[in-house]
Amino acid sequence: MSKSLTQPFPVLLQKFFTQRLLLQQHVSHCTVTAYRDSFRLLLAFAYQRLHKRPSNIAIEDLNASFILAFLHHLERDRHNCIRSRNARLAAIRSFMEYVSSEEPSALATVRSVLAIPMKRFEQPLVGSLSREHIEAILAAPDMETWTGQRDRVMLATLYNTGARVSELLEMRVADLVLGSTSWVQIHGKGRKDRSVPLWPDTASLTVS
Repeated sequence: MSKSLTQPFPVLLQKFFTQRLLLQQHVSHCTVTAYRDSFRLLLAFAYQRLHKRPSNIAIEDLNASFILAFLHHLERDRHNCIRSRNARLAAIRSFMEYVSSEEPSALATVRSVLAIPMKRFEQPLVGSLSREHIEAILAAPDMETWTGQRDRVMLATLYNTGARVSELLEMRVADLVLGSTSWVQIHGKGRKDRSVPLWPDTASLTVS
């Protein structure tokens, strides 16, 4: 560790999760989990390549050359797709931005890592289902069972609102308003909430 740094890497990493992500940015549990998994892979790679345990790693070890080697390892050895590779890099870059504010003396290392570009990739066009296919999916759950009723409500809500699965899992009873005009509050990524009206058929499922 450089003598100019007042906080070692383990301390900075812990503060990044406990202070920056949770207290300051209030990121979602899914984001924290994704970042945690990214650093688990990074630390395991550091032990394999540098023969250093997490407690002995220095910020200078995480230079651009090392991070590029880690990203190459993800694609070549772990067979990660470009999207996953970019997600791991996003977690590392977020940490490095935090380091730049906490330890300005590490700016040279930080800048070298932040200069690593995301990989471009083609996003396939998302197809669509016909009305007949949608109706078949909604009719698939067995309404004679509790799990079937639950699944029917979940599928209808997803179709009605366009919510992500993660957003559906975050919904609570208090987010649902039933009445002459029914709607549900959806808690999106980045604390971006939105209210979405419910169709009468969807609303009726929630009270049946």
